[in-house]
Amino acid sequence: MLPPALVSAIYRDGGGVPFLLSFLFCLAAGVLTWYPNRNQKGDLRAREGFLIVVLFWTVLASFSAIPLLLLDAPNLSVTDAFFESFSGLTTTGATVLTGLDSMSHAVLFYRQQLQWLGGMGIIVLAVAVLPMLGIGGMQLYRAETPGPVKDSKMTPRIADTAKHLWYIYLSLTILCGVAYWLAGMSAFDAICHAFSTIAIGGFSTHDASMGYFNSPAINLVCVVFLIIAGVNFALHYAAVQNRSFKSYIFDPEFKVFISIQIVLTLVCFIVLMTEGTYSDADRALDQALFQSVSISTTAGFATTSFADWPTLLPILLIFSSFIGGCAGSTGGGMKVIRVFLLYLQGVRELNKLVHPKAIFSIKLGKKALPPRVIEAVWGFFSAYAAVFVICMLLLIASGIDDITAFTAVAACLNNLGPGLGEVASNFASINDFSKWVLIVAMLFGRLEIFTLLVLFTPAFWRS
Repeated sequence: MLPPALVSAIYRDGGGVPFLLSFLFCLAAGVLTWYPNRNQKGDLRAREGFLIVVLFWTVLASFSAIPLLLLDAPNLSVTDAFFESFSGLTTTGATVLTGLDSMSHAVLFYRQQLQWLGGMGIIVLAVAVLPMLGIGGMQLYRAETPGPVKDSKMTPRIADTAKHLWYIYLSLTILCGVAYWLAGMSAFDAICHAFSTIAIGGFSTHDASMGYFNSPAINLVCVVFLIIAGVNFALHYAAVQNRSFKSYIFDPEFKVFISIQIVLTLVCFIVLMTEGTYSDADRALDQALFQSVSISTTAGFATTSFADWPTLLPILLIFSSFIGGCAGSTGGGMKVIRVFLLYLQGVRELNKLVHPKAIFSIKLGKKALPPRVIEAVWGFFSAYAAVFVICMLLLIASGIDDITAFTAVAACLNNLGPGLGEVASNFASINDFSKWVLIVAMLFGRLEIFTLLVLFTPAFWRS
C-alpha cells in the first residue's frame, strides 16, 4: 500500500492518504496477530498447507479492499470494493469501475499492482507449493518432460524455487514495460500495463483498455508477452538454466498451447473478413490475433468490443477461456494440459470400442501416464463443471438473464474478466448477491477448485 502513496506524491493528485491509513491499519493488525504467537514453532502438515493457501488469497484480498473503501473517488460500496480487490489479486480483471481516465494515479497504480502481486503468488503456488500438497498441476509433468520440470520443484528447496521464479517474473515484467514504452506508451502506462500483462490480469488504466492507444505495435507487444506469460514458468526456468529452447520444443503442452492460439486467430480472421467486419486485411488480422490471444489466455484486454463481433466468435472466444494457459503459468482456466489429457482419454476410449481386447495407454511425450493422473484430471473436470453450474444457477435465480449469467461465471471462474450481455464492459450493473457469488467463483478458479473445495469436507476438520 506504500507504492500507490508514493505514486500519489509524485503526481500530486492527493490520493495517497487512504493508502497510508490502510498501511497503518494492516501493520497494526499484523503485529497484534503475530506478537502473541511469536514463539510458536512446528512443522506444517498438508492440512495446514491447504488452509494457508486459501487464506493467502482471502485474507490479503480482504485487506486489499480497505483503501478502496476509504477513497472518496471512486466512492465504492463494501461489495464493490471487495469485488474489485478480489478481481485484482486473483488476476481476474473483472471490474465495477468506470471513468478510469479521470481517476487518480494512485488508484490506477494500485489496481495494476494488485494483479502483479497476485500473478506472482499464482506462480509460486502452482510450481512450488501445490505439488507438495499432492494436487498441483505440475504433478502431471512427472511423466516425460525435459529438464527440471519433471520434478515437483525446480530446485531442492521451496525458498530457492520461489527466488528463481521471482527473478524470471520480475525480468519479464521489466522487458514488457520497456517494450510498451518503446512502442509508444507513457512511462506510467507502460509500467501499469506490464504489471497486468505478465500477470495475465486484464486491468487497464483506461476505460477503452488497449483500444485507447489504437496502436498495432502496442497490440503486438501485448500478444507476445501474454503468450510468454501463458507458458509454464518452469519451462522458462529450464530455458534460462540450459541456455536452450529445447524445453519448449519437446514440451507437449507448449505445442498444444501454441496450436490453439494459431487456430483461434485463423478462425477469427476468416470470419471477420468473410462478414466484412473490417475491410482492411491488416486491421482484421491485428484484431483477430489480439482478441484471440487476450481471451484464450484469460487476460481479457480489449481493443474493441468482441461481444459485437459476428456469428460464433464471441461464444467461441468465451469457450476458449475454459482451456486457458499452461499449468504453472499466470493464466486461468482448466489449463491446456488437462484439456489435452481429456482429449487423449477420449481417443483411447474410441480405440477401445474398435479394439475391445487391445490395451491402450495414454502417453505424455514418450512415457505412459499412470491411471491415477487421468482419474485426477477427470475429477478436476467434474468439480469444475459442478462449481460452474451451481454458480450460474445462483446468478439466474437472482434475476440475471441466461447469457449474462453464463458468461459472467465463465469470466470469473476462468479468471478472464469480460463477458457478454450486461457484463460485456463491466460488472457495475449486476446485483450485490451475484457479485459475492462471482467472488467465490474467482477464488475457486484461482485455487484450482480442489484447494478450496477440500475445506468444505468434514474429513478436513477432523483431528
